[in-house]
Amino acid sequence: MLIRPYQAADWQGICAVHDAARKFELHSSGLADAFLTLEQTGAAEGLFEATLSVAEVAGEVVGFAGFTEDEVTWLYVDPARHRQGIGRALLDAVLRESGRALSLDVLVGNTAALALYQSAGFKIVDTISGKLAGNEQFAATAHVLHNSNSLLGKSIAGQD
Repeated sequence: MLIRPYQAADWQGICAVHDAARKFELHSSGLADAFLTLEQTGAAEGLFEATLSVAEVAGEVVGFAGFTEDEVTWLYVDPARHRQGIGRALLDAVLRESGRALSLDVLVGNTAALALYQSAGFKIVDTISGKLAGNEQFAATAHVLHNSNSLLGKSIAGQD
């Protein structure tokens, strides 16, 4: 697996990953009807305001992540590739590249994502309700998580 910076040629790949993973995420949170594609929402949701990285396996984009100065804003992995360490590798890359503590939101019900972030040292600091990012016609509840900087400079898996 290769984690590398996003390139314009990755657009179709990250759209495919996002759309498959977003359906999974929304379904697990009871919000399946709220699905919109990355093509529909990416620009409005600040996709390209984030520093983006992609995970590639055998030349295929299988995941991507993005972060801003203080937040993990995107992390999606092709559901066919879940539990293969791709999400962890992307999160590890984000933490290393950002060099600082970050926050993020996880929809209530998305237990797989919550477990990944908590295993990386993120802690729930709040639970909020409001409009669903990306499709504001729907109400949603999310956990707000924050990590300490104790993991920075280390592999999330505990390896150097």
